[in-house]
This record gives sequence, C-alpha cells and structure tokens, in this order.
Amino acid sequence: MEKRLIYLDNAATTKTHPDVVSAMLPYFSDYFGNPSSLYDIAAASRTAVEEAREKVAAAIGAGVDEIYFTSGGTESDNWAIRGVATAHAKKGRHIITSAIEHHAVLHTCEALEKEGYEVTYLPVDEFGRVRVADVEAAIRDDTILITIMLANNEIGTIQPVAEIGEVARSKKIVFHTDAVQAVGQIPVDVNALNVDLLSLSSHKFSGPKGIGALYIRKGTRIAPFMHGGAQEKRRRAGTENVPAIVGLGVAIERAVALMPEKTERIIRLRERLVAGLGAIPASRLNGHPKERLPNNVNYIFEYIEGESILLLLNAHGIAASTGSACTSASLDPSHVLLACGIPHEVAHGSLRLTLGEETTEEEIDYVLETVPKVVQRLRDMSPLTPKELRSR
Repeated sequence: MEKRLIYLDNAATTKTHPDVVSAMLPYFSDYFGNPSSLYDIAAASRTAVEEAREKVAAAIGAGVDEIYFTSGGTESDNWAIRGVATAHAKKGRHIITSAIEHHAVLHTCEALEKEGYEVTYLPVDEFGRVRVADVEAAIRDDTILITIMLANNEIGTIQPVAEIGEVARSKKIVFHTDAVQAVGQIPVDVNALNVDLLSLSSHKFSGPKGIGALYIRKGTRIAPFMHGGAQEKRRRAGTENVPAIVGLGVAIERAVALMPEKTERIIRLRERLVAGLGAIPASRLNGHPKERLPNNVNYIFEYIEGESILLLLNAHGIAASTGSACTSASLDPSHVLLACGIPHEVAHGSLRLTLGEETTEEEIDYVLETVPKVVQRLRDMSPLTPKELRSR
C-alpha cells in the first residue's frame, strides 16, 4: 500500500510544477545549443535565457539588465556580500546584518571576519523583527553594506526592509536583502523596498532546484563572483543552465499571477492550523502573529524534542521540519529561536509547517488530528513533562 504523504515543508523546497517542467524539456534536446555560440540553435537558447530574464525582472519590478542568473539563493547571498565587500574594501570594512539570517549570509559574514572585516549582528525582538533604530545606531563611517533578510525562513517573520532601505540610502550604504523565502509568497518590488541587491531562488516557488538570481541595481559597485567566460556581462562566468533558467522564468511568472488567489486560501488554512495547534497545552507560536509569510506556521511544544516530533509525524505520512533544511543535520537548537529569547532547552521542541498551493483543508484536518496525539505520546515518554501534562 502506498504511504500517505502530506507535504508541509514547502519552505525547504516545493514540487516543480508540470507547466514548468514542460517548458524546460525542449532545452535539454531540441534547443541544446550553448547560448554563447553563433549558430541558430544557440540563438534559440540565448533568446530563451533573455526571455526568462525579462520575466524575473517584471516579477520584482527591476530592469532587465539588473538580473543575473546564479545557482540559487546561497550563491546569490555569497556574491552580494562578498562582492560588495571586495569592491568597497578601500572605503571601509564594516558590515551590518542580523542574528537570524540564513546561514548563507551568516557564514559568509563569518568568513569575511577572518579576512579582517568587522560585522555587527543586530538583535531581534521576541517576534524575530529587526528594529530600524538598531540598524541606524549600528552605522559607522566605515559601514559598506547592510544585509537584512526580507522574511525569515524558519519563523516566517517579515522584516521592515523598506524602512531599513530608506536609512541605508540616506547614508549611501549598499543594502542587500535575502528574499529567497519571500519571492512567490508576497509581493516584492525592489524599488518599493529600497534595496540595491536582492537574492531569490527558483525552487521556493515551484521552479527547479539549482537556479536562482541576484538583482543588482544599476550603478551598484560589486566584484564578479566567478571568473572565466563573458557570461552575465562578465560578472558571473560559466555556461548558462538554459533549461533551469527557462524553468525559473516560467515559475516566477506563474507565482506572481497566482499570488492573490493563492495567498487568500493559504492564509485561511494557516489560521486554522495556528488556532488548532495553539489549543495544545504548553505550546507557543513563533514569529510575528501578523507580519509573517502566508504559508508559515512555527510552533514550540515544551518538554519534547522537535526531531522526535518529525519522526512520528513521518510515520503518519506528514513531512515537516524543525527549521531550515540547511541545518537539519545539526543537533543544536535554532539560532533564530535563541535570538528571539527562547531558552535553549525550550527551543529544541520546535515544529515548522509550511503550506503549499496543493495543501488542502482535509490535510490540515488530518494534521490537527495527528499532531496533538504525537505531542502527547512524546510528553508521556519524557521525564521532563510535569504531571499535569501527562495522560497517565
């Protein structure tokens, strides 16, 4: 008998939509030419790449010549941070970020610290939001970059990026935002957000894995990330992954078109999930109650381990996570939850459920029927559970 699958880990990755796959297929065989070559089948590949670039630009309000294709969000974050740091090293070596960034940002900043740069890691409030006043107070004469994510990948909190961008622009400091979790979930416009650099990744909105983009505002000084050929206007060398780029273009165009209808439905399902899980004793919702991604639900259940919850949920056919997929092999509690002031021993009991366009009401009902049983079973087994929370 085929095992039931209720997939609620869409923040880790989404299923590639059939329309996206169909659009990609011809570029594996029929139009396989290298876009840098001069013959006809190469021209078809080159045209497809530029059409995808137009779609990405339109989706985020950018100019076509401001979009650069990368291998995904991690590369885009690395390029944005290291590229600006290299290009502006003579001006200064101070970078501002937050304590809850994705590790693609945090580890890049840590690597730069070993090379003589200074990094200020801003705290967040209990909901995981950066205070604009803290950003302004951290700015120094030698500050060259501010990098604050648009929406957190674990708890879904949306940051005041537009306001931070205003501060950065007034001080003539380059501003980058990691929008990997936000693009395809909420409206994103680079001009409204006042950003100079923005990272996105295709597989977060039903596109293929291994392809993303970096928006670079015209006039922004940034060093090339990869050296070699003349691709991407000599800023990112390497033969273009044409099928994946085509898939990214179709996926982002589709995500923007479906967003109004999808968002309303997803929020309704999310609120049912939040209310149902909130009825479990000794639980709490992580992240901002309102300023959060439409599809994100992150709960803590005290006295039990998040990994144990995942294993039992998996046995019931529910795919979920405790946080970022990039740290799933780590036994350490979430750095995001710790930054929100949650005690170390409590932060271990987190569960992240992220909904997708295929999530149904019946699936939410099944989850709300299953999670309380799983939590109770684990609490009955835990020596830490107080007597009043035990079933026996």
